[in-house]
Amino acid sequence: MRHTFFELVIEGVLVAPFVTYLLAALVVVVFLRPILHLVGFAKIFSHAPMAELSLYVTILCLLMLLF
Repeated sequence: MRHTFFELVIEGVLVAPFVTYLLAALVVVVFLRPILHLVGFAKIFSHAPMAELSLYVTILCLLMLLF
């Protein structure tokens, strides 16, 4: 199985696909944060920032697997 990765070109500079995945995962987490706040996500965990970081890494891994 062969993957073709498309680099993002910003002003003539090639950006690695991993950076694109990082930014996409960040956008998803930023949009999810208000929803998680309404649900009470931070109250479930003893260390909420670590749980949010874990969620970010999970979304990043899912994006890398899917695309």
